[in-house]
Amino acid sequence: MQGKVVAITGANRGIGAAAAREFAAAGARVALLVRDPDRVGDMAAALPGARVFACDVADWAQVQAAVAGVVDWGGQLDVLVNNAGTIDPIAAVGDVDPAAFAAAVAANLTGTLHGMRAAIPVMRARRRGTILNLSSGAAVNPLEGWGAYCASKAGAAMLTRVAHVEEAEQGLRILGLSPGTVATDMQTRIRQSGVNQVSRLSPAAHIPAEWAARALVWMCSPAADPWLGRDLSLREAGIRRAVGLPE
Repeated sequence: MQGKVVAITGANRGIGAAAAREFAAAGARVALLVRDPDRVGDMAAALPGARVFACDVADWAQVQAAVAGVVDWGGQLDVLVNNAGTIDPIAAVGDVDPAAFAAAVAANLTGTLHGMRAAIPVMRARRRGTILNLSSGAAVNPLEGWGAYCASKAGAAMLTRVAHVEEAEQGLRILGLSPGTVATDMQTRIRQSGVNQVSRLSPAAHIPAEWAARALVWMCSPAADPWLGRDLSLREAGIRRAVGLPE
């Protein structure tokens, strides 16, 4: 990753923050795209050469401006990690607030589109670049109370597939990561809800965010090419072995 420019949405916590540290350790110049830049000062200072950009992924104008800012700052964009997302609202389809449902779609699905729409023309012009979309097992498995999350993640997974069909011949690498359950603030929210079996998992069952971060860096290498256009799952022992994680 030496000399590469990597932009990460939702980089202030969880997988996004861990990915920022992992990419920086690998030699990349990291752009932290966050809704509230004031909350990442110490973190950014700890990453050599990192830059913070204000970005609400649900707002197309902000995403467009942030990606343009990254290119102006770094001179290029080699990797985009579409990480920002939300588990809320946790509610049955028959009870959910439609406005809250729409907000989840705006973050998880439309936000992924915004990142890809801003990054693809930049990468296409150089005929190279990698886009990594954070996916979930919820994209293919229905879970009680997670209608908004399951539906929006399923849509984002299909965007990964469509974009690969459209852009692979332009030299772009587009794929997704389904990390399984990860020890982040999102799991705290899930546990507090008490809804479906995921909320009842032992905290020991969740992998550390650093494992997902290491996988994201590995996915930028040709070793991940067999998964282009698909979601790579860290639940698979063979993939964890390839990444260098405990099986």
